[in-house]
Amino acid sequence: QVQLVESGGGLVQPGGSLRLSCAASRSIFSITAMGWYRQAPGKQRELVARSFSSGITIYGDSVKGRFTISRDNAKNTVYLQMNSLKPEDTAVYYCNSLYGGTNYWGQGTQVTVSS
Repeated sequence: QVQLVESGGGLVQPGGSLRLSCAASRSIFSITAMGWYRQAPGKQRELVARSFSSGITIYGDSVKGRFTISRDNAKNTVYLQMNSLKPEDTAVYYCNSLYGGTNYWGQGTQVTVSS
C-alpha cells in the first residue's frame, strides 16, 4: 500500500508559479509511476504529468512547456513545478502512484488561479 500526502496548493495570480509536493509512505524507487492529475468542477479528472521509474515522463497537452514533474528519491517525494499559470489551471490536484498494479491517490490540494 502507498499513502500519499500533497501540499503546496493555494491562490495565485495569472502568470504566477506554484510548486506542489507529494510525499509517499514508501520508497519511490519501488513505485512504477508517480504523477499528478487534476479535476476542475464539472469536468473529468485529467492527466497533468506522470513520471515512470524507467525515466519516461509524460505531460498533458494543456500543460506542456509550463509544468515540470520531478522526483527526489531520497525524500520519497515528487514535485510539480507549475509556471505561467492560467485561470483554466484552477482545479483540485491529486497525487497518484501506480504500485503493484494498483493506483493510489492523495487527498488532493486546491489550486486557484485568479486575479
